[in-house]
Amino acid sequence: MPGIINLLFLLFILGVRGQHNEYAEAKDIYYYNDALKDEYKSEICKLDIHYPLKGKDHPVIIWYHGGGLTGGKKEIPEALKQQGFCVVGVGYRLSPHVPAASSILDAAASIAWVYKNISKYNGSSQKIVVSGHSAGGYLALMTVMNKSYLAAYGIDANTMAGLVPFSGHTITHFTIRAERGIGEHQAVVDDFAPLYYVRNDAPPILLITGDRNKELLARYEENAYFFRMMKVAGHKDIQIFELDGYGHGMTYPAFPLLIDFIKSKIK
Repeated sequence: MPGIINLLFLLFILGVRGQHNEYAEAKDIYYYNDALKDEYKSEICKLDIHYPLKGKDHPVIIWYHGGGLTGGKKEIPEALKQQGFCVVGVGYRLSPHVPAASSILDAAASIAWVYKNISKYNGSSQKIVVSGHSAGGYLALMTVMNKSYLAAYGIDANTMAGLVPFSGHTITHFTIRAERGIGEHQAVVDDFAPLYYVRNDAPPILLITGDRNKELLARYEENAYFFRMMKVAGHKDIQIFELDGYGHGMTYPAFPLLIDFIKSKIK
């Protein structure tokens, strides 16, 4: 009996390793051609890729970390690994090292790099979903809703397969407002607000927030207003999901919603 148990345990270990070996990771890839000419860019403006070794044209998640545009670092969430997707974790420059709006430029540059290079990692440029938490959700929204950022790279933002921000600002980000001397309780909707770019032809969107009574600075209500205005504008494929009982750090209950969104929208 011990011999059989040992054999079963060995088979289990080999099976786990085999499953793990079906994926690989590439780390610290520069997404700016001139990154090495700038010390801060060379430190921060890099991305990691978790990707399936088998098959081609897999869906792609581009993931932007949170941190208020002042902190955090690139990450590939464990919940998104080994799900049949390529997952790209992006680092971007932060305030006060640079103006906070520079983070949006970095996000757009990283999407352009992924769009042009992800086929080398078995992903499809036609199946890219842009996502992130908090500040990362704001970056996802800005790069897709303001089409000019990707247009600068010759890319139509509408070719993105989806947009799934987790608790992202839809008004102008509080760090951008703070740089102007505007308090966090004073709402601003200008050209640094995703709400400014409401339109009916944007890619499919899933907005996810925490509980409206536990969220940060009325984040649910911002998203609810964005949702309503997109519907008024005639957008046909937008949903909003409020995670009852969860506050701003609501990523892990939200990840299954992101995975289901991709599986339902991308064939």
